[in-house]
Amino acid sequence: MPARIDPDQRRRHVVEAAFRCVVAEGIDGASLRKVAAEAGLNIGSVRHYFDGHVDLLVAAATEAGDRMGARLARHPIDAFRDLTEHEALDALQNLVEEVLPVDDERRDEAIVVVEFLLASRLRPALAPFAGRMATDLHEVVAGALEGVGAPNPEDAARQLTSLIGGLTIDTVTPHGALSVEQLRRTLRDHLRLLLTQCVRA
Repeated sequence: MPARIDPDQRRRHVVEAAFRCVVAEGIDGASLRKVAAEAGLNIGSVRHYFDGHVDLLVAAATEAGDRMGARLARHPIDAFRDLTEHEALDALQNLVEEVLPVDDERRDEAIVVVEFLLASRLRPALAPFAGRMATDLHEVVAGALEGVGAPNPEDAARQLTSLIGGLTIDTVTPHGALSVEQLRRTLRDHLRLLLTQCVRA
């Protein structure tokens, strides 16, 4: 009697294969054919779970976003209240680093997200999901900044999420060729300046 296939497990297996393909070869590397080969399946099995290339891309980006989201959830907003300036600096640094490419796992996630966001510029079907990712990150960052007493948390969050995007691109591409140490130092400097403004407000 053949072994029973768990559809949820099989779908996740395909998503993880798509994730690896995007990391290795970019968006074009996540074709149904290449993902099927990476997963050790025939293309018909992949089509059973996904409607096409766009569906696979959304699934891979969702996987990256879910991983990031799970880590961000370990930093509830209440944890940012009533902190000393040094404690707030550490807390914000730890929060933001959850979505930055500071190790191999987070680097792979960042690559998938960057590839997905770039693809969303020319593929309208991806745009709503890309916008939702931005909104979710903004809300988390704004909540943390409000917790530490930032005078204009919405504006500060827009600045910080823009920095996150720039640091990510400059670390995972040759554009800035940032090392992890340089990334962390740049982030720290920005957060220190932000918290100094909080004290003055």
